[in-house]
Amino acid sequence: KIGVKAPSVVFCNFNKFLKNNPQTMRTWIRILREVPDSMLCLLENPTIGVDYMRKFVHEAAGTSENDSDPESFVEGDGDDLNSRIHFLPWQANPFDHQMRNQDFCNIMLDSHPYNGHTVAQDALYAGVPIVTRSDGDDMSSRVTTSANIVLGLDELNAFRGPTHYEDIAIDLGRNKTKFEFIRNKLIGTALQRNPMHPYWDVPRYVSNFEKGLEVAWERYLAGEKPSHIKIEEDQDQKGSYDERLLGHPPLGIKKKRKKTTDESSSSSDEL
Repeated sequence: KIGVKAPSVVFCNFNKFLKNNPQTMRTWIRILREVPDSMLCLLENPTIGVDYMRKFVHEAAGTSENDSDPESFVEGDGDDLNSRIHFLPWQANPFDHQMRNQDFCNIMLDSHPYNGHTVAQDALYAGVPIVTRSDGDDMSSRVTTSANIVLGLDELNAFRGPTHYEDIAIDLGRNKTKFEFIRNKLIGTALQRNPMHPYWDVPRYVSNFEKGLEVAWERYLAGEKPSHIKIEEDQDQKGSYDERLLGHPPLGIKKKRKKTTDESSSSSDEL
């Protein structure tokens, strides 16, 4: 049952439950409270965890003078909050699942301490901005932070912890003008051409990553100590990496093409 017939904004998170901790769930509760008629859309992953999630929301919304005494528990707005949290069933087809971001979601609330990885990319592909915490120490807790920086959406990164995370999400949920600006900015990166935006130009990323590995290997062979590696690019280059590769193929590809052409000619002569 969905408690909001016409939600003002739909927050979503399609990660497994195990990626979140109690603190993250409490931040989502505050966000729902502070954004009137908002909804939170989650994924039943796993299904057995849904009842426990609802139980946690109910208890977290209440108060208790003595945690060991159930009689001292005073209910809060847990029932209302739970009516605004909707769980989608697992979808085996990844493409159908990916479409849910476009169909259901306005803003993704990223998981902490383990960020969304594939789930986050699905959201970005659908033009859904992601609010994330950027105060983690591990790579797994800063994945979306890196994505937002490359996309020019630094304002969605909460560097000051959970309260900052809540404030960004609440502001984005209440301020429709700001939300549309952020969303259009994200979509604009995907539509950018000549050159393609670096975040979406995967072959370009692969090329630069290869260069970085080569530098790391050369440093190792030279006996140098590990240090940061920075890959410099030509800022005036046009088109995507794929387009530039097709226009100026490496020597090895040229030779292969020539050999194939020569073989085709010989076959034609024989016929």
